[in-house]
Amino acid sequence: MFIAIHYLEIGGAEISLIGLMQALDYEKYDVDLFVYSHQGDLMQYVPKQVHLLPENPTYAHIEKPMKEALRKGYYGIVWGRLSARLKYLFYKWRKKPIDNAAIYQYIFNAVEPYLPNINPDVEYDLAISFLAPHNIVLNKVRAKKKICWIHTDYTHIDVNAELEFPIWSRFNHIISISADVTRNFLKVFPSLRHKIIEIENILSSKFVRQRADEISLEEIRKEMPEAEGVVNILSVGRFSYPKNYDNVPSICKRINHEASQNSKLAFRWYIIGYGGEEALIRKKIEEEGMHDSVILLGKKNNPYPYIKACDFYVQPSRYEGKSVTVREAQMLYKPVIITDYPTAKSQIQNGIDGVIVPMENELCAKGIYKTILNTPLIQHITTFLHTHDYGNIEEIKKLDKVAE
Repeated sequence: MFIAIHYLEIGGAEISLIGLMQALDYEKYDVDLFVYSHQGDLMQYVPKQVHLLPENPTYAHIEKPMKEALRKGYYGIVWGRLSARLKYLFYKWRKKPIDNAAIYQYIFNAVEPYLPNINPDVEYDLAISFLAPHNIVLNKVRAKKKICWIHTDYTHIDVNAELEFPIWSRFNHIISISADVTRNFLKVFPSLRHKIIEIENILSSKFVRQRADEISLEEIRKEMPEAEGVVNILSVGRFSYPKNYDNVPSICKRINHEASQNSKLAFRWYIIGYGGEEALIRKKIEEEGMHDSVILLGKKNNPYPYIKACDFYVQPSRYEGKSVTVREAQMLYKPVIITDYPTAKSQIQNGIDGVIVPMENELCAKGIYKTILNTPLIQHITTFLHTHDYGNIEEIKKLDKVAE
């Protein structure tokens, strides 16, 4: 088996891949893992039975700053990325997309001619491309069967379907992480229905709980203090548009307003993460005057002890495929509140193992406020979480069938 992924930074897809590799039967599979750039805190969790292929510097520079690639002499990568940018700008001028999701396919199409084949002397039984764009496994790896993964809601990102279709269509199977992700992907690529197989993100409750105990509660309290009458809310994720953290200061201001009109509620909303929108989030905190309510904790190699220490886990996303962190919070018995993004109902059972609140800021704030104060509901959810196992390593059996 061959598996490829861009890097192993902390993220939902990357954590899901670690779960998948931990669930594999290594008496049945010999696994080669190819990570384009050997970076990320999850590299240390690659199972010892997996053969990590050496980093190839050409692949490693696909997503590094172009100045660095130019300085190191990877002129093909630089030229490919520049030409991709020009083609994307023309697409952007014509289509006026709401985000830049389409550019990645332009980049991988453009740099592909400058990339060497991977293990050209080996023909694998199964090759897996775990994160889009999927050009590398499709065109740079020899295998009898090839599959690729969908991790996101395709109705909420702007993609050039005409550019992507030739890639998706040439795989033997396309793995979707949920029924909602499948349904929304097929709205964009309806002719690919026959290729879809659903395999949920594979997660281990044991792994999550072990990592949650790696840092003492005393250490966590230095950054996330416990105070009488103060509720600690936590969110974890990249500082990016889909996660909607730029609206958290506004939501917090509205929660404070709601509390001033009704029952008092003291809270702090902590956010663990990193990414390009940090400056925007800090600007919104400043504009809303929420310095005491919204605290950015930055990037954490191990967010699980923080999840274990919080009172509520909140995922305020604009859209998700199926949030890994929400499931991990449930494994740690935390009441979870998520916004009503399109795939939310495939994530939790509203009022049973979590709560879904409206997306709009004012209604979201009211929903969070009411949930926190609803003690019987929270007790019911917590009891339910303690009596249900959210690990799902049995999903690996579906991959076994694909590999047959």
